[in-house]
Formats: sequence, C-alpha cells, structure tokens
Amino acid sequence: MINDLDKTIEELLKQGLPSELVSQVTISFATPDDQFPPTSVTLPTIDIFLYDVRENRDLRSNEWTVERHSSGTATKKRPPVQVDCSYLITAWPGDSAPNPVMDEHHLLGEVMKVFLRYPTIPAGMLHGSLKGQDLPLPVLSLQPGRLQSLGEFWRAMGGKPKVALNYSVTIGVEPFKTVEGPVVLEKIVTIKHKG
Repeated sequence: MINDLDKTIEELLKQGLPSELVSQVTISFATPDDQFPPTSVTLPTIDIFLYDVRENRDLRSNEWTVERHSSGTATKKRPPVQVDCSYLITAWPGDSAPNPVMDEHHLLGEVMKVFLRYPTIPAGMLHGSLKGQDLPLPVLSLQPGRLQSLGEFWRAMGGKPKVALNYSVTIGVEPFKTVEGPVVLEKIVTIKHKG
C-alpha cells in the first residue's frame, strides 16, 4: 500500500511540474543521508523520503457498515484505519549547476506549487490499492512535520542541513476481513407475565 502511495505522489509531481523539469529531474525515495545520491539516482533529484507512518486517531471510527444483497445476505465490515504517511521533500541540484543553492530553491518552489494546488489527491492519479478509497486522500502541505528537530534529523543522517518541505497524506488501510452472512428479516419477542 505504501508503494502505491509513492507511485501516486510521483505521478502527481510528473503531471504537475513544468514539462522541462520533468524531463531533467529524477524522483527518488531514497534516504537523504551522507551517501546520497545512491548510484541508482542521477542528479538533479527531488527526494521524497518517508520518515513517519502512524494511525490518525482523530479520524478513528468504530462504526461498522452493512451492505445488503438481493440474495438475502449482507456484508458487514469495519471502517478502514486512517494512517498518516509523512514525507520530507528535498531537492538535490546537478553536479554541474553554476549556482546549486538557487537550483535547489527553484526545484523546491516548483514542488511546493504542485503540492499546494491539491488539498486532496485527485482520484485519477491514485495507484493500485489506493484506487476506490471511500474518501479523497487528504493532504497536509507545508505544515509542521512529525520530526522533533530537523537539526537532529540531519545529524542522524550524517549530512549537512538542507531546506526541506513536509508533506503528509492520510490513507485508509483495511486490515480487517469482511463478514458475510444471512440478513435478519424479523425479530420475535416473547413476553411472559408473572401472575
């Protein structure tokens, strides 16, 4: 499911970024550590690093849904668990860039415009298991991330601090099985009087 979200975000950027950037830039999901970029990634790169996955308890629901079928059976299922996936977005200019900082800022600015354009991810861009989710996938762009300290994060990664964007998407995960059974059409209540 997370790989489908990665593909969806990549599709969102490929469709939203200017075409001249899309043809020049690699989109990566690698860890932005002191070894970045890995040999499989060519610069310039937009790196989309998934750093946190957790349940969104504010959106938790315990209400079952029941769907009745003409065959006299019904399907009962629990609602999906809402999960926030938080990404740290960084830009990495090419080795031959005359002004690497300006190139980095230009790339991040273009990414920022794409993310701000979509408060939810359009259904047509969803990949794999994300297709058909009950609700549009809500997004938080440029909000405080789940990282306690970006300075500590970059020290842990062994690299120099870089400007980064926070991007969080809430997806529905269905860990529960659907229950199917006959529909109850009548209820018989017996009342006994003591007397």
